[in-house]
Amino acid sequence: MDMDDDLKRKVRARLKRIEGQISALGRMVDDDDGCVDLLVQISAARGALGAVGKVVLGNHIETCVSEAFAHGSAEDRKKQVEELMDVFGRYSGLGRSLSKGSN
Repeated sequence: MDMDDDLKRKVRARLKRIEGQISALGRMVDDDDGCVDLLVQISAARGALGAVGKVVLGNHIETCVSEAFAHGSAEDRKKQVEELMDVFGRYSGLGRSLSKGSN
């Protein structure tokens, strides 16, 4: 993983906050909080995870992918594109179908 120390610190801080959200969800279940309140907090935790994913993906594109396109072989570029298609497929809920070339 090509993350500088500053980005690692920021990602770790976000993940620490998400850990707190997940712990709070457990307490909400134990305290018999309402289903709607629980669902709202689940949505917030998923959103926070998605935001961390965007940061990591952006870093990957700025480092690994751009390096492959600037200095890598055709095989390196192809591998990076396939990995990105797989990741985008997972994020979009389409599974791996994007990287397999299906439409």
